[in-house]
Amino acid sequence: MSPALDEGVLQDSYGRAIRDLRISVTDRCNYKCFYCKTGLGLKAVPRDRLLTYEEIERLARIFLELGVVKLRVTGGEPLVRKSLETLIEKLAALSGVQDLALTTNGFSLGKKAKLLKESGLRRVTVSIDSLRRERFREMTGQDDLKNVLEGIRAAQEVGLEPVKVNCVVVRGWNDDEVPQFAAFARERSLHVRFIEFMPLDEDEKWTRDQVVTGDEVIERIRERFALVPRPAERTSDTSVNYGFPDAPGSVGVITTVSKPFCGECSRIRLTADGKLRTCLFSLEERDVRLLLRSGATDEQVRQYIIRTVRNKEAGHRINEPDFTPPPRSMSYIGG
Repeated sequence: MSPALDEGVLQDSYGRAIRDLRISVTDRCNYKCFYCKTGLGLKAVPRDRLLTYEEIERLARIFLELGVVKLRVTGGEPLVRKSLETLIEKLAALSGVQDLALTTNGFSLGKKAKLLKESGLRRVTVSIDSLRRERFREMTGQDDLKNVLEGIRAAQEVGLEPVKVNCVVVRGWNDDEVPQFAAFARERSLHVRFIEFMPLDEDEKWTRDQVVTGDEVIERIRERFALVPRPAERTSDTSVNYGFPDAPGSVGVITTVSKPFCGECSRIRLTADGKLRTCLFSLEERDVRLLLRSGATDEQVRQYIIRTVRNKEAGHRINEPDFTPPPRSMSYIGG
């Protein structure tokens, strides 16, 4: 028998409360990271299929009424979408928002951090996979490391804190930089999270031997720095975190492949073209854009969301023999 739904809580059939909505605003990105979107595969979504800011605002409001408390704006690269601060202002004004965050590659964050903060953004996560200029260019296709570092500094200056840095660790590419990223966290008072390489690349070239596990990452850091475990703030936290006993900053590992945390998942994703995804690795998407544009009432949308969440998967199947990667890469899904 499925667990009963708690009043006011969006809950799946396994009893997991859905508290986090990831909102992708675009599948476009000015970077071509090999582990995500190289530009060799799927074409960009036509602009008329992207959700408008008003549609996103409406959906976010309904999710908040159902018990979601955290909103994260993602992409693609969200800052390539025109006037993103307009959406941030709309979302920040909604009742029930306890946290409003943004994930960005940081390319234009230096120019926009102050405006985003003034519009109501509370926190920012910057994706950066190398601190070496040439390697950064090789991994992203752009010579923009200086701009990204400036974006991190600007975010800290305007108070978009704690600033988090996400680093996807890929064996043979950037795994030798793990200690350098830990030093970066200490020097800049940042929270650096190391993410295991996942099978979400557009070219489908992911192999298990490229995965550097979270345990290996922590071992490499401990060869240089002492670490102190930090308790999780919530059971649904995706990152296992550590502090430094002699310095500010912290590090964490997100072990999606080696130690899945599906049993505590609290997330649902809304793609830029209006699809609901109940798991990062879902093979099915639910089209809520069509529902919105067909004149559905808020109550009809609400019931559609409830039914979708009730069908959320028990977990991904990366470690199962029959695993099939999703047909769209991370850029199209939203982080």
